[in-house]
Amino acid sequence: MPVLLQVDFPFTGPWGEAMTEALRGLAESIAEEPGLIWKIWTENPATAEAGGIYLFADRPSAEAYLAMHTARLTGFGIPQVNGKIFDVNSALSAIDKAPL
Repeated sequence: MPVLLQVDFPFTGPWGEAMTEALRGLAESIAEEPGLIWKIWTENPATAEAGGIYLFADRPSAEAYLAMHTARLTGFGIPQVNGKIFDVNSALSAIDKAPL
């Protein structure tokens, strides 16, 4: 069953196109993570937060990624990483056009 992972953390930039240029290599690395179906990158300069919404094929893949990514972000100097994993109700999500 697919699971959704929500991650957010304090971030001071770069934003927009500069973020894309700076983090392209990281995005390419994330695309290769076991069990990853897709990721939506999130950024909010007004609140100095960034993160992502991920869809994983299964809970073990999401849990392993969250542990690894939290350690990676901490290594980058991010002081706090918030992560939550949710089961996906595929039937209701399909009604609302989720790309499952």
